[in-house]
Amino acid sequence: MASLSSLSTPPAGAANFATQGAPVARRSHWLWVLALLLLAAGLTWVLKGYQLFQATMVLCYAIALLGLNILTGYNGQISLGHGAFFALGAYGAAIAMEHGGLPYWAAIPVAGLACLVVGYLFGRPALKLEGLYLALATFALGVAMPQLLKYKHLEAWTGGVQGIVLIKPDAPWGLPLTQDQWLYLFALGVTVVMFLIAHNLLSSGTGRAMRAIRDHALAAEAMGVDNRHYKSMTFGVSAAFTGVGGALSAIAVQFVSPDSFTLFLSISLLVGIVVGGLGTLWGALFGALFIMFVPNLAEQVSKAAPWAVYGVVLIAIMFVMPGGVVGLLRRMQTALRARENRGG
Repeated sequence: MASLSSLSTPPAGAANFATQGAPVARRSHWLWVLALLLLAAGLTWVLKGYQLFQATMVLCYAIALLGLNILTGYNGQISLGHGAFFALGAYGAAIAMEHGGLPYWAAIPVAGLACLVVGYLFGRPALKLEGLYLALATFALGVAMPQLLKYKHLEAWTGGVQGIVLIKPDAPWGLPLTQDQWLYLFALGVTVVMFLIAHNLLSSGTGRAMRAIRDHALAAEAMGVDNRHYKSMTFGVSAAFTGVGGALSAIAVQFVSPDSFTLFLSISLLVGIVVGGLGTLWGALFGALFIMFVPNLAEQVSKAAPWAVYGVVLIAIMFVMPGGVVGLLRRMQTALRARENRGG
């Protein structure tokens, strides 16, 4: 009769299969990412004019959604006012370029750093708030931001209700690219960098601590996680990502004004991470596509009641894809693997 130890021992070769399978899956994943990047870069010469502008805005929204997903999807803090950080990033870049004389590529990290500081300072006292109370505090921030940008004592910097007009950058080094083509490629490069930063952050011990707080804050604290520090840091990092997206959008639109950053922007960002998939990196891309194109499609379907169409589409998505687009893709992948195993 086999001993208990022999029954618990995995079959010969199983360990090798497990250890070899992970690198193969990882390699396949990165090959898909590379293929997607090549496809995205190729769109530079396929899309024209306004289509390139739309593609650039999708990347801007994807970075902003990535920041909000880090906060809500990975750390469990609900924000209804992240449009304020999008506005702060846009104005930070605009002011740095218009009044500080900084080039566009240097204005973006400056705007991100400003949002990091403001987000951390806002998140620190907000630690006393949980759930809906935190959501209401961020909601108030989103409501107040457009009015603060119109404040008369800040008009010398913000331009008041008139806003600030920016100049779209030309392609450097004599590259044979139009302004729209270069800005799209530049935005694509920034998006890749931000996604890599997010991937490395979430794969580190810091990312595991963030998820532990989301799953069970009391248990995480009992295990030695400094909840106050990680929550504040996450809020700051999330604001920085959203600010970078806002800074890129300001350069793409070539204009910033307080009325461009209404509360609806904050709601749209929250809708985007839910549609794309909470707690997923790729969900930011799908959510950005939803934010950019679904309202326009709804208006084409019904010019009389576009938001009714938008609401119906959103309700249908929540019923069909309760875990977002990424959740649906994962279920399809699981079902496909199960079918292959049954067939094998």
